[in-house]
Amino acid sequence: MREIDHPRAVRTRRRLIGAGLALPFIAWRGASAQSLRPTPACREAVGPARETPSQTAGPYYTPNSPQRASLVDPGEPGLRLTLLGRVLTTACRPVPKALLDVWHCDAAGNYDNAGFRHRGHLFADASGGYRLETIVPGLYPGRTRHIHIRVQAPGGRPLTTQLYFPREAANADDGLWQRDLEIALRPGAGTQAQAGQFDFVLEA
Repeated sequence: MREIDHPRAVRTRRRLIGAGLALPFIAWRGASAQSLRPTPACREAVGPARETPSQTAGPYYTPNSPQRASLVDPGEPGLRLTLLGRVLTTACRPVPKALLDVWHCDAAGNYDNAGFRHRGHLFADASGGYRLETIVPGLYPGRTRHIHIRVQAPGGRPLTTQLYFPREAANADDGLWQRDLEIALRPGAGTQAQAGQFDFVLEA
């Protein structure tokens, strides 16, 4: 089944540039370690940082997904993606044990609505950091590439949003796409993998 989302009003987020909260260097599949685009540095903001924009969950959210940090099945097609980042408050404090519930379509643009393929949840570590292994989702009519994610601090309210990929031709035609929700992406080793970074900001 294919997902059709409808645009709705969303709050915009101030894009903040700086390296104060940059994540450690990472290496992917033997590539030499290098840094990604700097993580937003909340401490450089005039006033508190703004919450990550919320977006619709779409019709294919499934509750009670399995806890796992890898959504990749052995031998499945698709470009591998490592996504990592931090969960922070608007005061730029880490959110330990934040819940991240993730779901997206497969490389052909289809959602698994009978099981939990490309669905799962994980928890941020003590510094608010997370790391997810998955694939780059496919395209289908009406939507650009995107990943659904619901982020929740312990005892807090959930933030539901979608992450997007830079330089996608379909971005301009997708009414939900927002530049502030783009993953900071870099190539991985050869053409078989990519690595990306995104930090989530939750209202304290």
